[in-house]
Amino acid sequence: MTAMRCLSKMSRRRVLRGMLGGAAVTVGLPLLDCFLDSNGAALAAGAPLPPCFGTWFYGCGLNPGRWEPSTVGPNYEFGVELQSLRAFKAKINVYSRMSALLDGHPPGAHTVGPAVIIQGAAPPTLEHPMNPEPTLDAMIADVIGPHTRFRSLEVSCTGRPNSSHSKRSGFAMNPSEVSPLALYARVFGADFKDPNAAGFAPDPTVMARRSVLSAVGEQARGFMSQLGAADRAQLDQYFTSLRELEQQLDLQLQKPAPLAACSLPARPDDTRIGSEVGEVTVNHRLFCRLLAHALACDQTRVFNIMLTDGLSQLRFAGEANTHHLFTHEDPIDVKLGYQPNVAKFFPTILGMFNTLLAELDGIREGDRTLLDRTLVFNYTDSGYAKNHTTDNIPMITAGSAGGRMKTGIHFAAPKGDPVTRVSLTVQQAMGVPISSFGSESNKTAKTITDVMA
Repeated sequence: MTAMRCLSKMSRRRVLRGMLGGAAVTVGLPLLDCFLDSNGAALAAGAPLPPCFGTWFYGCGLNPGRWEPSTVGPNYEFGVELQSLRAFKAKINVYSRMSALLDGHPPGAHTVGPAVIIQGAAPPTLEHPMNPEPTLDAMIADVIGPHTRFRSLEVSCTGRPNSSHSKRSGFAMNPSEVSPLALYARVFGADFKDPNAAGFAPDPTVMARRSVLSAVGEQARGFMSQLGAADRAQLDQYFTSLRELEQQLDLQLQKPAPLAACSLPARPDDTRIGSEVGEVTVNHRLFCRLLAHALACDQTRVFNIMLTDGLSQLRFAGEANTHHLFTHEDPIDVKLGYQPNVAKFFPTILGMFNTLLAELDGIREGDRTLLDRTLVFNYTDSGYAKNHTTDNIPMITAGSAGGRMKTGIHFAAPKGDPVTRVSLTVQQAMGVPISSFGSESNKTAKTITDVMA
């Protein structure tokens, strides 16, 4: 009854409009108590809590023939190089035999795979290794995250702020946080509003900042009407960032809804940042914990983790060669049939992906977990890094996006199918209203129905 009374008072758009400092303000409502069921695990009307999405990238692929499951469909058996993920096999889908197609464009070692997977096309030139289109995470964020404090959060585990594939438009990259401590301050610092706190009072400083931005927005609209198309496009990107900042301030001016799974994570210590495996492991674990709490507290619904860039600089303590150098310099062992110094990185790399899944799965939401309402897309740059091949690129999804995806399935595509089939499937599962994705040979309208719920 309480829920029905609450819902009857709200418009379907669930927004409040008013005046602040002489400027009009539109405030999107969060998930209020009356929108949730008695367990806090679903909306009062029975709809599930909103899904979350994340990407997890690592460079230099895996060894062909050693990662692919030996059987197709459900109840598959992992290849040897995926064994670090066996605890989550029932919540994981594996995709094999798909390629990033060049269409005559430069091979662009370590850049073609990611560009095709998240943007749908091979890079046009070596000088511009990323395409001008927005990445799929940004398109998903436009659907599931327009009313969260952060549209998305990006992190780089090897200390490189420009190690990011995420961008909203043009060549405007979303830079990565490289320090867990900095991410903590950004998300859970002074501007964080605990949804479970008893009291709430809007911050006067935030009110003033919001009022100023509203006035700027009015001036901007008048100014843009006087510009040419190119200038308008450039300024639109800038003002998009301002609108997102306005949105963050709006959310700080209202009491957030209680969220049973939300808790303030421990403040991390300042850590060493670098590419040595021990340093990366520590920082990755902290990033995963902070991002999981950010999702549970509805600060964001989209995240992007760059474990490494395409030229994977991971190295073991006391070892001069990096993962990337070993892919080219480590000889193939005649008896083993693969590069042993390359293979020793895979338990560590996929063990770190297992860490992310464990953090998400460790947060209970009713009778399910945060991982259950999240879809994590694990991708890499090449099928065989030794030769920079872009066929049979390993791809994995984990979680069901709140029941939108089936899990525990190995899908083996007809050989040569584009990797964009997975990209399209992921976007459709997250509610992006598209029927096809990609361009030229990488364009596809074939969703992988085997994994769609």
